[in-house]
Amino acid sequence: MTSTLRTGNTDSERGRPTAQVDTAETGQGGLRRDTGAGTWRAGIRRVIRVGSRPGPWKRGLVLAALALLLGLFMLLHAKIPNRIGNLGSLAETLLPWLGLFIPVLLAGALWRRSASAVVALLLPVMVWLNLFGGLLGDKSHPGGDLTVASHNVGAGNLDPVGTARDLAASGADLLALEEVTPQAKPLYEEGLAKAYPYHTVRGTVGLWSKLPLSDTRPVDIKLNFGQLAGTKSADFKTDSTRALRTTAATDQGPLAVYVAHLGSARVNARAGFWTDSRDRSAQALGKAIAAEQNERVVLLGDLNGTTDDRAFADITSQLRSAHDAAGDGFGFSWPAKFPVVRIDQILVRGVEPESSWSLPATGSDHLPVAAGISW
Repeated sequence: MTSTLRTGNTDSERGRPTAQVDTAETGQGGLRRDTGAGTWRAGIRRVIRVGSRPGPWKRGLVLAALALLLGLFMLLHAKIPNRIGNLGSLAETLLPWLGLFIPVLLAGALWRRSASAVVALLLPVMVWLNLFGGLLGDKSHPGGDLTVASHNVGAGNLDPVGTARDLAASGADLLALEEVTPQAKPLYEEGLAKAYPYHTVRGTVGLWSKLPLSDTRPVDIKLNFGQLAGTKSADFKTDSTRALRTTAATDQGPLAVYVAHLGSARVNARAGFWTDSRDRSAQALGKAIAAEQNERVVLLGDLNGTTDDRAFADITSQLRSAHDAAGDGFGFSWPAKFPVVRIDQILVRGVEPESSWSLPATGSDHLPVAAGISW
């Protein structure tokens, strides 16, 4: 302990100097050290800081709110209006992919150690599993009386001969093709003739069959014919027939078969999710199926949309998806290089789907899809 004497000013009244003594602990180099009061104050500050930190239920409230909004968005997707840019249909088209936000939000909740965010994530998890959990497993069954397949062969397909060869090797009893250009039609007819003795083509859609066909006619689905993406042939652009109906004679009786290629759907800044042509053609096709007298019906084709999209309510209210009933996984079919949506569909009525799968890629930008059905 050292004492420091400091001389102040002279006291004018007493006539002697004043002294002030400060006592402190000094360390090496003469630096002043706290005697304990500073340490005590620092401890108090630390306690206050710890006590003022939000608990696990108060942390990550923004993440919790985002999780709840995600769950409500998926739960109420049918309530999203289509008035602005067909936002509802766009959301329903991409609905399965909204599940990718769940692990992102979970990582944020764990990083923030937020119990409220983790609990809030239960809503989107439960909603997503309710919507798509059934697609995660394999629901296929062995067997089936008939194998049907559908493929948008692509107007820009540079190898129609190879595509025909691959499709013939699939073993399908009924094979529907869409986007058959006038130039490629003879190549498909020649390449499939050996495997399929019966076939019919109307406009840009056709059906190749191992079973006799009858009562074939075009179906008017009222398309905007200038909207077909990827078309290079002027004749193909102006061909008005994009759907047909025929009857296949099976051992169990007649089977009504529809082949359709609905209008295109596009996303752009001006119109948003543009589906006017597709939606009109879906309504027209739904009316044609409603008028069908045969109890057993199969619809094969490129619908340019998923069955979750409300635009297909007139069709899905009468037919069910073979893949939803008997598929393995999501069965995405487009684009072929990295499929993100299933727009190529096999829908049935009066027959039982036993299995559903995608075939290997061809020269098209779509994957072929197939299903096994039984009576």
